[in-house]
Amino acid sequence: MNLAAFIQRVSSFVFDHRKTLLVVFGILTLIFAASASRLVVDAGFNKMVPLTHPYMQVYREYAKDFGSANRVAIALVQKEGDIFNAEYMKKLKALTDDVFLLNGVDRPSVKSLFTPNTRFIEVIEEGFSGGNVIPATFQGTDADLKTVRGNVLKSTEIGRSVASDFTGALVSAALLEVDPQTSQKLNYFEVANRLEELRAKYASDKHGVHIIGFAKAIGDIRDGARGVIGFFGIAFVITAGLMLWFVKDVKLTAIALVVAMMPVLWLLGTLPILGYGIDPLSILVPFLIFSIGVSHAVQMTKTWEREVASGVDGLSAAKRSFAKLFIPGTLALLTNVLGFAVIMLIPIDIVRELGITASLGVAWMIITNKMLLPILLSYSTLSKGVAADEKYQEGRADRIWSVAAGCVLKKRATIIIAIAVVVGVAGLLQAHNLKVGDYGIGVPELRPDSRYNLDNLKVVEKFAIGVNTLGVVAQTKNVQGACTQYDIMSAIEGFDWAMQNVAGTQSVISLPGMGKMVNAGFNEGSLKWRQLPRDAQVMAQAVTPIDTSTGLLNTDCSAMQILVNTTDQQGETLARLVSKAKEFGKQYGSDKLEFKLATGNMGVTAATNEAVDKARYEMNFAIFGALLVMCMVTFRSLRATICILIPLALVSILCEALMPLLGIGLKVSTLPVIALGVGVGVDYAIYLYDRIEVHLEEGKPLQGAFFEALKERGTAMVFTAVTMTLGVGTWALSALKFQADMGILLAFMFFLNMLGALFLLPALAAFLLKPHGAAKA
Repeated sequence: MNLAAFIQRVSSFVFDHRKTLLVVFGILTLIFAASASRLVVDAGFNKMVPLTHPYMQVYREYAKDFGSANRVAIALVQKEGDIFNAEYMKKLKALTDDVFLLNGVDRPSVKSLFTPNTRFIEVIEEGFSGGNVIPATFQGTDADLKTVRGNVLKSTEIGRSVASDFTGALVSAALLEVDPQTSQKLNYFEVANRLEELRAKYASDKHGVHIIGFAKAIGDIRDGARGVIGFFGIAFVITAGLMLWFVKDVKLTAIALVVAMMPVLWLLGTLPILGYGIDPLSILVPFLIFSIGVSHAVQMTKTWEREVASGVDGLSAAKRSFAKLFIPGTLALLTNVLGFAVIMLIPIDIVRELGITASLGVAWMIITNKMLLPILLSYSTLSKGVAADEKYQEGRADRIWSVAAGCVLKKRATIIIAIAVVVGVAGLLQAHNLKVGDYGIGVPELRPDSRYNLDNLKVVEKFAIGVNTLGVVAQTKNVQGACTQYDIMSAIEGFDWAMQNVAGTQSVISLPGMGKMVNAGFNEGSLKWRQLPRDAQVMAQAVTPIDTSTGLLNTDCSAMQILVNTTDQQGETLARLVSKAKEFGKQYGSDKLEFKLATGNMGVTAATNEAVDKARYEMNFAIFGALLVMCMVTFRSLRATICILIPLALVSILCEALMPLLGIGLKVSTLPVIALGVGVGVDYAIYLYDRIEVHLEEGKPLQGAFFEALKERGTAMVFTAVTMTLGVGTWALSALKFQADMGILLAFMFFLNMLGALFLLPALAAFLLKPHGAAKA
């Protein structure tokens, strides 16, 4: 069976069973609408990280020993004076109790001045003395407050649990992944709500409350994501207005918009059936599906309108439109599916869910756009006035397309290609400045002036360490009492010193560092004795006071954690620290000692950055490889495929060049942008080249074939690009920075991909395609 016969059989099935199919589509819509009502917003810490990465395997292996990076920290700050007053201490004690009772908190991990794991040690005439920083007998009297002040000064908590200027204190805790009450995944949004209730309860004109941590960040992202509905409404109004102006018929506009919305509804109904929720970082996907749906609906509607204007009835026009657009439209949508499926190569669950969600939406669109829309159009009519307006509009557009068709002339084509080469080279040079990871401080998904990032800024200002921590585990092998062995401890001390001298390190905490201080304490606090003793028994004496609750050693001392507190969380800083840690481990590691990356929240970030950097090239190779195969199968021409892919590759390069100029890093939220932009942008080239090929096979010269293709597809293509660009461009105003970043980048790619199809594709065709017949290679 040849292609024409296949299209005819599909067409016969669709139009011979119009009423039956409409009933089926109606029933499916009701089922999916009911299912969509069960859709929940789903977020999780583990979804945000590459669990298969070696760093994450180390992180999970030692999570029970050294704690989770999934923590929350609440800073209670005294606005005037210091914390050593009865009112503040009463409020800090109540806040500690509330955090301890918070559902989802790993209670043994709770730490504040009032918890028993916050201790001090001092040297006295008899040796060592110590205890809880706030004793159990604390009543808030002046004498008690004086005692607490002294204990804080004797402890190592300044800059950690207590602000460096004594104006605040931290209450921190690790969160569980599973809710102990329900045995289900912890509801981070509920935790975020409870944290906000604590803020409202304890904030006053005398005290400020500042909260940081994954749960709070994801809650704030959720709150910002609610604004997506508003942007969706704005985009819908813009699209409806432009489409009404474009097709000049209210009924056709309504049909096109309803059909564009159908795959969104079907997608939202499919997710609960498959056991998926929707993540705040994936909440933009339905809008993207709507935009793609509008793009394909415009092509079908405009083609039908043109056929009716030529004098045929609605049913015949629908059949002709179906025959013309079935192959290029289905191919374009399949390439969209492939483009989004490629995102699933990235080993981060949230990105994979985004790929699954987008692929499902486009897959449903193949049915709604290629079956439902032609059926609805077949029952429609076009008034004589609209038909006349259509012919007039075509006449005006023809004058523009006759000029654009001149791009295939060798002289103009040479100029266009030369400009593309210069722009491409400049883009490649600029793209080298693209950084992997975050710019600035705080959570990059939120605006710098968001409450969370302002809270983060305050915590960084008040507390010297503990906000950004990269952990490295020194794992011993077959060594009894490893923390009493001088050679082991000396190697770890060397690592401590090496990391202190890397740019981006704020401070380093390690067992040898603490042990040296204890050793000096045993010798009247003399600085001469602040060193590691070579005798095993003296070494044991130096490290025994250091408890496992510090996170510096496990119960049998076979693993010791070195905590590197960083000045920021930028990708360059982490890459520098990780590189030094690997270099030291390779040089000084032995059969008895291995330095293993990584733990801490910056260990998670470093793993994510490396996974994103690796996936960047794999994803680009996979998506362009998939497009190459699809175009070769469909057009059976390497020359044609090159004409289609080169403009897409150029725009991808320019997108990567734009990102550093706008201060946008390559991270989990921005990595899929290029795949999304290419997957959608290829539609323009496929729709256009499909008609160029048809007219070339009719024997027309390339300029004539391009002119006819522009007459048939050009107006709809430009309209679609402008509509989608304006729609996603509104995201730039979002409270969520990652949505604004995606909106700017997608708008940039959508519009430039259209220009590439209009100008660069025909310029390349002028040199690559044969002047008569189908281009074969």
